[in-house]
Amino acid sequence: MSSREIAELTGSTHDNVLKTVRGLVAKGVVSSNDTPYVHPQNGQIYREFLLSQRDTLVVVSGYSVELRAKIIDRWQELEAQFSQFQIPATYAEALQAAADQARDNQSLRLVILDQAPKVAAIKRLAAAGGAICITDTAKQLQIQPARLFAWLEQHRWIFRRKGSKRWVAYQPRITAGYMIHKVTALTPDPESGIERVAFDPMVTPKGLARLAEFNVGASL
Repeated sequence: MSSREIAELTGSTHDNVLKTVRGLVAKGVVSSNDTPYVHPQNGQIYREFLLSQRDTLVVVSGYSVELRAKIIDRWQELEAQFSQFQIPATYAEALQAAADQARDNQSLRLVILDQAPKVAAIKRLAAAGGAICITDTAKQLQIQPARLFAWLEQHRWIFRRKGSKRWVAYQPRITAGYMIHKVTALTPDPESGIERVAFDPMVTPKGLARLAEFNVGASL
């Protein structure tokens, strides 16, 4: 079972599942390596873990009984599907199966080749200097700015303080190097007349690369 499917079945984010799996791998509790997969909607390449039944149950051991039951039910479905798999009975059937597999592999190869320039571009952005505003970040991710603002708020990247219209970055995102604050204006206080600094949240190249990994556009 893939880490993505665990996230879907349990209602967790794939990022949280990856964090759990990597922690267990580091402790030697489960044995698995992350592997690339191609997203069916945008063709971009991301990372996932493919886990055995034993490792899957270890990963979800801390989940609620209801969520663990979903995982067990899904494993039973997978085992039932596997038991129905038919080995080619004739040479002709074997040739057809090989041809089908070759066609699928070629399609995957073409998708990977098509996405290679996009992956390279994201890597260049991650290595570059300078942060960009959220609107420009949306352009880089090829989604509407309003949708990105909504996603960032929902996933606790940004928030608004009570009584303020300005967005503020959450401190953990700043600490992680995903966002910074940039001084954009000096505005006088309406009562005291003292100038106050106005900040805008900016996305760093590292943050942009992270958002690309999350596949924000496809999740909205």
